Amino acid sequence: MTLDEIAGITGGRLVNATLSVVVSGPVEYDSRRIGPGGLFVAFEGENVDGHEFAGRAVAAGAAAVLSTRDTGEPGVVVEDPLAALAALAREVVARLDGLTVVGLTGSSGKTTTKDYIGQLLAGLGPTIAPAGSLNNELGFPYTVLQATEQTRFLVLEMGARGVGHIRYLCEIARPDVGVVLNVGAAHIGEFGSVEGTARAKGELVEALTPAGTAVLNADDPLVAAMASRTTAQLWTTGESDRATVRATDVVVDAGGRAAYTIRFDGSAAEVRLKVAGRHQVANTLAAAAVALSLGRELDDVAGALGEVGIASARRMDVFTRPDGVTVIDDSYNANPSSTAAALHALAAMAAPGRRIAVLGYMAELGDHEVSGHVEVGRLAAELGVDRLVAVADNARPILDGASEIEGWTGAAILAEDQATALGLVTGDLRAGDVVLVKGSRYRTWDVVDGLRPGATGERSEPRSRGLGRFSPQKGEGRP
Repeated sequence: MTLDEIAGITGGRLVNATLSVVVSGPVEYDSRRIGPGGLFVAFEGENVDGHEFAGRAVAAGAAAVLSTRDTGEPGVVVEDPLAALAALAREVVARLDGLTVVGLTGSSGKTTTKDYIGQLLAGLGPTIAPAGSLNNELGFPYTVLQATEQTRFLVLEMGARGVGHIRYLCEIARPDVGVVLNVGAAHIGEFGSVEGTARAKGELVEALTPAGTAVLNADDPLVAAMASRTTAQLWTTGESDRATVRATDVVVDAGGRAAYTIRFDGSAAEVRLKVAGRHQVANTLAAAAVALSLGRELDDVAGALGEVGIASARRMDVFTRPDGVTVIDDSYNANPSSTAAALHALAAMAAPGRRIAVLGYMAELGDHEVSGHVEVGRLAAELGVDRLVAVADNARPILDGASEIEGWTGAAILAEDQATALGLVTGDLRAGDVVLVKGSRYRTWDVVDGLRPGATGERSEPRSRGLGRFSPQKGEGRP
């Protein structure tokens, strides 16, 4: 687009440039990642002002700057850069003929399933499905703006903390295929109840046209009930005999990896996953339904499912250290449902040593905060975890829950911080032990990074130059 076009689309004012300047490269909000011909978006945050990096971005090849004030560089000045990005993304989708937009949401498993969908659709044509949880009002249009005339499939993750958030994202890029994975207690503090969560998540299928496709989890009653909220073609997934795309004969091997028979339209094929966790059956079924609905053959899909892997960091990343200790890094984020799934994966692993769970605080549970942590602790004890470490005092109710289970013989330990937790765990690890690390964003990252081979002890919290309070990924503070 020319700067004149960008100014018109965003309602902005052209500065320091002629109308014909062309932006031909990617949109970036981090000056360190800008490419030739790109558009640098400057955010004025609480801690860092992106406008200070405008000159550096142009020197690195940016064609122009989108900002809220004149930086002295060629660009467009707008009132609200987030609204401007949304407008640009909306225009890009409108211009790209032949583009199929896949949107997905759910209380847990969104990013992993988005990665699987992207890997399956890549077998049908050029696909955009970037790693990470780029699912809010910044990350969503940023992902859309990576699409080009060559892109056939655009896979978009949608996060929300309230009614109207997903509707807003759908107005930026209306999905042709909408996937709802599950409804649980994630962010229940914002939604008020799981029913409130269901109302918000269902905005995705409401946005579909009659020519679209809704993929719903038949095994989740709140998701299955969303069928009445859409006029789109309906596909269901699950282990229920009512599911359009169904899994039967599910077994889990000693490494915690599931195998199953996938059934669709009277045909069947065998699937053997290389990713760990029984819950991956539901995630891969959803991905399979998307691929099948868009024309990929069942045998093809079954074979591809056996090859899908973890593309986004800190999500069921299983690695074995040189000393024979296995670590399950599922530390990106946590809620009671996703933590339960991770604990089941830990329990399913046939390990000669101990099963150790290092669990951090689960944020945004509202009135369910204490009960949610107690529930997780009870499950850990019921599954026979040998050592349960709760990180920081706000995670203490996890230990309270474990202590309620009569006959549990494991050890319950409270660590005051991540450094203490890491020391407690590494102090006597031995070959054959399996360690699960799980917690809400950042709250257990130092622990798992310290368990990695060659760990340096450096903090791993990401820093995004120019963003300040804005983050492209859903996390505490922004929807």
